[in-house]
Amino acid sequence: MLEIGRAESESDLQGILELQQKNLPQNITPEEKSEQGFVRVEHNLELLGLLNSIEAHVIAKDGNSVVAYILAMTKKSRNDVPMLIPMFHQLDKLTYKGKLVSEYNYMVIGQVCIGKNYRGQGLFASCFEAYSAAFAKDYDFAITEISISNPRSIKAHQKAGFEIIHTFQDEFETWVIVVCDWNKK
Repeated sequence: MLEIGRAESESDLQGILELQQKNLPQNITPEEKSEQGFVRVEHNLELLGLLNSIEAHVIAKDGNSVVAYILAMTKKSRNDVPMLIPMFHQLDKLTYKGKLVSEYNYMVIGQVCIGKNYRGQGLFASCFEAYSAAFAKDYDFAITEISISNPRSIKAHQKAGFEIIHTFQDEFETWVIVVCDWNKK
C-alpha cells in the first residue's frame, strides 16, 4: 500500500537519491528519456537535507521504498543548487498577474520523480495534492521550470493544474516556466 507524506528521516532522503539516480539522463536510454521523462539535477544527501530542513519534501513510499517524490524549495535556497540559480534569475524578471514573481511568496517544485513501475497511475496528482495541502496556506503558488524535451513532465504538470507562463532559451535548451496558483483552486 502506498503512503504519501513528508520526508522525515535520512532513510527517506536516501530513498529520494536512489530514485533520482535511476532517472538522470546519463542513467537511462535516449528512448526512456523521450518517452518516460527524466530528472535533470543531481543532489547529494547534505543538500537534500538542507532543503528538507526548510520545507520537507513530499514522498510516496511503498513499504520502505521511496517510489515518488516532489522536492520542496523556497527562495531561501535559491543559491544552494548551482544548476537552478539561472531559474531563480528568470523568476526575478517575470511578472505574474501584474506583479514581479519575486514579490510573491512562492514554492519551487525542485524536482518531481515517479518510479517507473508507478507511472500512469495518478501518483503525481496524489503527491501534488499532498504538496498543495502542505504549502498552499503559507505560499501563493507553486512554480518550476521544465525542459521542453520532457513533454511527459509538462503534460503531468498541466494535468495537475499548472499553466505555462513563460518560455525561454538558455545556452543548452528551451524551457517553460509553469505555475499552479493555489488562490485559483
